[in-house]
Amino acid sequence: MTQASGMTHSVRTIAGGFVYPECPRWRDGQLWFADQHDGLVHVLGGAGTRRDSFAVPGGPSGMGWLPDGDLLVVSMNDRKLFRRSRDGKLVLHADLAGVHPFHSNDMVVDGEGRAYVGNIGFDFYAGQPPAPTVLAMVTPDGEVSIAADGLMCPNGAVISPDGRTLIIAESMAARLTAFDIGADGHLSNRRLFAAVDGHVPDGICLDAEGHVWAASPYEKTVLRIGPAGEIVDRVVIPDANPYACMLGGADGRDLFICVAPHHDPEVTTKLRGGRIDVIRAPAPGAGRP
Repeated sequence: MTQASGMTHSVRTIAGGFVYPECPRWRDGQLWFADQHDGLVHVLGGAGTRRDSFAVPGGPSGMGWLPDGDLLVVSMNDRKLFRRSRDGKLVLHADLAGVHPFHSNDMVVDGEGRAYVGNIGFDFYAGQPPAPTVLAMVTPDGEVSIAADGLMCPNGAVISPDGRTLIIAESMAARLTAFDIGADGHLSNRRLFAAVDGHVPDGICLDAEGHVWAASPYEKTVLRIGPAGEIVDRVVIPDANPYACMLGGADGRDLFICVAPHHDPEVTTKLRGGRIDVIRAPAPGAGRP
């Protein structure tokens, strides 16, 4: 694979003091993200001003919206999916414990309200070896099924603007994997989108040119990966680890990056070094989330 050295990017921090920010989303002119180790979802304006915060039992992770505007948010430790109505009430949408062997994780929600929810698949903190696991699909009425199996830590995911392709980061396999999405939501035609050897791809987002931005925390970089699977650009965060990213802002070209000094809750809760960094990207965001 061709690897670009990357353009020079001006990285700025717009908000800080968080524990472990993850799973950023841009919606209605605001940045939403999960502070997983603090048990909170935060909502910021594009310039970093805090507009709202709310608690999620079990630690929040992936987020997405149903067609009626209700928010779906993953409870990582409890392996549940909650639904939050616009009046702020949080109710159980689906229990994922029957299909997720360990912590539930990131998620993408399609235009029909189907949620594709990944999970770590093994006890990362106990030092267990990585093991293959499943990607769950949850229908708008809360029915749970298995969308794909044999995935190595299915993590950040995106859906193309036409709703026909899902791309997911397999963190423990150093690759991005693509699927076709059927009319009934079922996945087929599994194929390699990109191999990213030497990286552990975490949160991802999609741009209007068909490129995927992928956070690579242990290499302290965010990669821009082209439709042919080549790395065409990279952003270096020298002093901390980027765990996820999302395109947004007034013109869709602000790349918001969730950054923290570590991934261990015992470390992150003491340091509170989590922050949101931003660069200007060459193309606006597209598709979902």
